[in-house]
Amino acid sequence: MYNPQEIEPKRQKIWREQNAHTFDPSSKKPKYYILVMFPYPSGRIHMGHVRNYVIGDVFARYFRLKGYEVFHPIGWDSFGLPAENAAIKNKIPPRLWTETNIEHMKKQLARLGISYDWSSELATSRPEYYKWNQWFFLKMFDKGLAYRKQSAVNWCPKCATVLANEQVISGACWRCSSEVETKDLEQWFIKITDYAQALLDGHKALEKNWPDEVLTMQRNWLGRSEGAEVEFALDGTPESLRIFTTRPDTLFGATFMVVAPEHPLSIKLAEADKKIADYASEAVARRVKSHEDSKSPTEKTGVFSGLCAVNPVNGEKIPVWISDYVTMDYGTGAIMCVPAHDQRDFDFAKKYSLEIRSVIKPKNAGINKSLDGAYEAEGEMINSGDYDGLDNKEGARRIVKELAGKNLAKAAVHWRIKDWLISRQRYWGTPIPVVYCPKCGIKGVNEKDLPVKLPDDIAITGSGESPLASHKSFVEAKCPDCGGPARRETDTMDTFVDSSWYYARYCDPKNTSSPFDKNKAAMLLPVDQYVGGIEHACMHLIYSRFWHKFMRDAGLVTSDEPFAQLLTQGMVTLKGETMSKSKGNIVEPDEIIQKYGADALRLFIMFAAPPSHQLDWSDSGLEGIRRFLNRVSRLAEKATESDNAPARPASPEESLMLKKIAARTVAKVARDIEIEKQFNTAVSSMMELVNAMTTYSSDGDEVWREALESLLIILSPFAPHFAQETLATLRGEAKDKYNNKDDDRWPDVDEKLLSDDEIEIAVQINGKVRAHMIIPADMDEKSVYEKVLADEKIKQFIDGKKMVKYVYIPKKIVSIVVK
Repeated sequence: MYNPQEIEPKRQKIWREQNAHTFDPSSKKPKYYILVMFPYPSGRIHMGHVRNYVIGDVFARYFRLKGYEVFHPIGWDSFGLPAENAAIKNKIPPRLWTETNIEHMKKQLARLGISYDWSSELATSRPEYYKWNQWFFLKMFDKGLAYRKQSAVNWCPKCATVLANEQVISGACWRCSSEVETKDLEQWFIKITDYAQALLDGHKALEKNWPDEVLTMQRNWLGRSEGAEVEFALDGTPESLRIFTTRPDTLFGATFMVVAPEHPLSIKLAEADKKIADYASEAVARRVKSHEDSKSPTEKTGVFSGLCAVNPVNGEKIPVWISDYVTMDYGTGAIMCVPAHDQRDFDFAKKYSLEIRSVIKPKNAGINKSLDGAYEAEGEMINSGDYDGLDNKEGARRIVKELAGKNLAKAAVHWRIKDWLISRQRYWGTPIPVVYCPKCGIKGVNEKDLPVKLPDDIAITGSGESPLASHKSFVEAKCPDCGGPARRETDTMDTFVDSSWYYARYCDPKNTSSPFDKNKAAMLLPVDQYVGGIEHACMHLIYSRFWHKFMRDAGLVTSDEPFAQLLTQGMVTLKGETMSKSKGNIVEPDEIIQKYGADALRLFIMFAAPPSHQLDWSDSGLEGIRRFLNRVSRLAEKATESDNAPARPASPEESLMLKKIAARTVAKVARDIEIEKQFNTAVSSMMELVNAMTTYSSDGDEVWREALESLLIILSPFAPHFAQETLATLRGEAKDKYNNKDDDRWPDVDEKLLSDDEIEIAVQINGKVRAHMIIPADMDEKSVYEKVLADEKIKQFIDGKKMVKYVYIPKKIVSIVVK
């Protein structure tokens, strides 16, 4: 019986003292970089963290066994709003709160037995890291990629501060419950749209090794649309409305137009029309409340603007409406509406009794005059003047060409993705390194003056403007150009900036003269295996891909993508529900480790579900894992008993059978980890090997001992403390020897033992597996029956008894019932 409370601290001490997991850049071994998404130091790790980190550690330990020099770093995504909230609640400085949490969580990770290279540890809230955030910002600023413009934000008038969408609860401030308003403020942006096509094209290199779901989510987030921009003159005014459409073939079916409540035309009309002003205000408030700016409300509403636009293809005057189902987030914030061929337009037209006109019909079909929904597919053009009878795609091309000749349209590509707003009116983040000089304008801080440090003597109250804005010595600065008085920017950067390039800083975390050494980065990047939650598909994973391409263009890295392979793990739930403090259903890792040990927790997390699926917590499942480890422990005890001569030797056939089962298990576990990334089936295969060893006649012979040693080695990525300690005992080695860096290698497999010509079957008698056999893959049922009954081991259990049932499930199992 193994004792995790004794074994695990001892093994962890050995690893620490011997720097067992420190990366050696001078090693001649091939390099392998494994990375998990780094944690926010909230103070305690949860089961979602455990799953993420154990998956990464299985990879790391496996590839070390395969002969790689593995780089497996860790750090802390340590800027963010929770630290400010804790400062307000507990009256403790954010830096102290953060660093205290880091120390506690480091101990938790060590207790899990995660094989990190702690020599590369970093924290994004430390000046030696965020100095380089500022350096990158200045490089982007110099190239025009970082810029400032007005942008609408959520604004709490009582707290006098900007709120993130997550801080708006049912339209009210999360802190004071005041009604949230929208307000235009000068904000800093990064022009990620300049890289939109490169981000989309980069998917080709990721298709084999990234989840399809992530790539699909990114494609939708990027939202590339090909179409045309078309000008609609506003009747009776010198102005026009520019719209973007992917269906210029339906222009003849446009019977009205809609602009967003935030569109400049809506704002202008609202100044003179209270009805429009009230509607626009209410529509925007509904968006703030729902946090769904990019989605339309279920019930579409609108108000007539009083204006008409002129359709450029036929000269018809069509009404212009203002409606909440159009936003400024896509296209131009104005659309032409073709209710016969767009369901949203159809619903709006029905509600407000607007004309519906079909201009596309299915090919070789009549005109549907009783429309009960929009026809959105391709087809033949009708009711479209000279274009009648044309295929709609050809018609679209001709219409755009004709309108372009009149300067009324042009082919265009639009993107859903918008430039990245990085301004945050908070304290605990990277200061944006610019000053405002009344003489010279906006100026970047000189590189020699980086980092612009956060002051520690700050008052964080949770109300009013950013704490930095009221810190006199921070705000007052000198212009880097003229040397005159200037005002320092008091916004800080979005924390996604911190996580956009941290994987590269790990390569050289102590560098004081550049973000990292190019040669060190070239040796390690891209990351070979990245592990994290799918919820980061459209923010972190896009931002980091953008940042990497910027670094490539700046000559800092040589690869096109930051992460060669991506595994996204599912959530850990309890009875199907997300774990949370408010629900009182948290399962604390520390408590589980204390009761069952870290190895049992690790093994359960890997066995309970495929890594990409949701994992539902089960105490009974954990008990089953503990029993499995105890079974393996008993096998090892048998092998080390002084009198371990087998009661009778195994037959040559049985010995060959165990060799084949062991070889196939080693091969399958390797494939499950490295190729399939299905750790649950890897664990299941090891359990089957234990079953075969348990029923083996001659436990203790050479074949059996080789199988046991192979089992312990392939088990070690999952349960490293137990496997390494048991291996040391089995081999009679000194108990303080580290068995997983220089001595152990993944077991070699004789390819002959993997032949598909023969298969393994289990033989079950009265519901209990009593033997395993190797049989030809094409053996017929009658021959299998004869072979089973002739086996000496099986005869022990059935001789003198009546056979009442015999079932053969081909290539799997023989089940016999006797009385």
